[in-house]
Amino acid sequence: MPWARLNFMWVYAAIALFIIGSWLLGEERNTPLKGDWSMVAPMVEQGDVARISVINNRKVDVFLKPEAIAKYRADSTDMRLHNMPEKGVQVTFQIGSVDALREDLQTAQGAEVPVVYEFEENGWLNIIGSILPWVLIIGVWFFIMRSMARGAGGGAGGGIMNVGKARAQVFDKDNQKRITFKDVAGLEEAKVEIMEIVDFLKKADKYRELGAKIPKGALLVGPPGTGKTLLAKAVAGEANVPFLSISGSDFVEMFVGVGASRVRDLFEQAKQKAPCIVFIDEIDAIGRARGKNAGFSGNDERENTLNQLLTEMDGFQTNTGVIVLAATNRADILDKALMRAGRFDRQIEVGLPDIKEREEIFEVHLRPLKLDPALDRSFLARQTPGFSGADIANVCNEAALIAARHNKSAIAKEDFLAAIDRIVGGLERKNKIITDAEKRKIAYHEAGHATVSWLLEHASPLIKVTIIPRGKALGAAWYLPEERQITTREQLMDEMASTLGGRVSEQLTFGEISTGALNDLERVTKQAYAMVAYYGMSGEVGNLSYYDSTGQSDMALTKPYSEQTAQAIDHEARKLIDEAYRMAEQVLTEHRDGLHELAELLLAREVVFTEDVERIFGKRKKDLEKEAAEATKPTEEEVEVIAPEA
Repeated sequence: MPWARLNFMWVYAAIALFIIGSWLLGEERNTPLKGDWSMVAPMVEQGDVARISVINNRKVDVFLKPEAIAKYRADSTDMRLHNMPEKGVQVTFQIGSVDALREDLQTAQGAEVPVVYEFEENGWLNIIGSILPWVLIIGVWFFIMRSMARGAGGGAGGGIMNVGKARAQVFDKDNQKRITFKDVAGLEEAKVEIMEIVDFLKKADKYRELGAKIPKGALLVGPPGTGKTLLAKAVAGEANVPFLSISGSDFVEMFVGVGASRVRDLFEQAKQKAPCIVFIDEIDAIGRARGKNAGFSGNDERENTLNQLLTEMDGFQTNTGVIVLAATNRADILDKALMRAGRFDRQIEVGLPDIKEREEIFEVHLRPLKLDPALDRSFLARQTPGFSGADIANVCNEAALIAARHNKSAIAKEDFLAAIDRIVGGLERKNKIITDAEKRKIAYHEAGHATVSWLLEHASPLIKVTIIPRGKALGAAWYLPEERQITTREQLMDEMASTLGGRVSEQLTFGEISTGALNDLERVTKQAYAMVAYYGMSGEVGNLSYYDSTGQSDMALTKPYSEQTAQAIDHEARKLIDEAYRMAEQVLTEHRDGLHELAELLLAREVVFTEDVERIFGKRKKDLEKEAAEATKPTEEEVEVIAPEA
């Protein structure tokens, strides 16, 4: 209450005034005068000193006779003596040595003054002085231990004794905020495989009657952002059993033996909650292949943690009812003992979504957004080949931000296209200073890419091309690659020719080349060497592949082929690049007028779309073949008429 706080403040103020007043008044009557020998010498000569006490050979207390005290308080011209105390010590001062005081007393002309030597011990100061160092040591030790325990997670209680406890998050079956498979779009094949584990936990008797054993573990493998962790959360929501989640890096600590201790504690918790699911995210943090670190001993802390994990998953102890799920995007570096059956019985591939799955993912992320009614979800899926689920979520969020930035009431198609451009190419840099000559070269460079990719049959079709700088690029072209599982040599050659189209266009138009093709040359060189050394698409090298799919060989240090083979690979890669260069040169020479028209259109408008390229060069060969096939396809009425007769 306000009045209560006010009363307490008055009490505090009164106590403070009392303490201050007592200190001031007490000092006036009872505090000895602080002086020196020059003040005391006249008193000694006049016989006013009753006695002198020397304390600890440093401090001198002077006691005056009663009549002298009254005299100095009343008649002295020294104003300091008026406040001389009537009782106790009247004057006190410090000395350098006792011998100097004795000489001063002998020199003074007057009555002899008795001198008493005393030694006083300050008990509290001595006690504090002896205890304080230990208090500081204990306090520093306690602070360091608390900090280390906090840094290490500290387990359940946050203390140093709980540092070996596993910091797993527990998701109970009664949790209200649960994610189910309905919230996971796409990943149909992965969901089918992992649903078997969920079904076993729900209907274990059905499997036991047939003698089937529950899989001990499942490893989710796939590129970043494809939904591995989300799939594990959905398993937690669907299984209706306790779910323990922990990251692989949570086992790794600066303390020796902490990782193995946390593994033991994790599985102990899981056994108590069985049937139970344990999810270890980013398991490659502790599951790397052993023996690869030549500079470390066999007593490596990470290896000890892995050894304990291997023992817990499939050792002498039985973990009945405990299923381990793990996720990684680096399955190639995991230890073989961890990957074997009996630990991780199955590997579930969680790959990039196809066009149908991308449309489903867009449906999930578009639910909370305010959209234009005319927005086509399938169009967005077609415009995002190679995007993961995380990329699609980022596209939706960027589109909402762009629409809000332009004060729109709904998110439209152009906002999503701008978001895709922003994510793929980077932010537009319209204020970057570019000379007219440089701008012209950039326009012809990008027009060369667009022309070759449009006219070659197997190259990716163009979506748009721009000469507005984005990120580090001075110009950019967007293509819609065909989603295919295998690629032929002809398709790779057309793509390489399209990539070299910018360099060829500069050479044909200006008679000189520039550094603008750096990224193009880098991509073409890697592609050519992959065709020769990996895919066996070279006549001279033959059907050999030096690709290491396991990632565990020492090819980075020693090449698995001779110097003659290395020279052959270099020669064949150069031949492929020269062949692609001649293909691009032939296309641009035959369609030089279209190249100039497209480049001038780019200089005028800065952005050119598919419709403009189609107007200049006509429809692509694939599009014409597709239209012809559609024209010859029988209609539904014709099928209905012909079917009964057949």
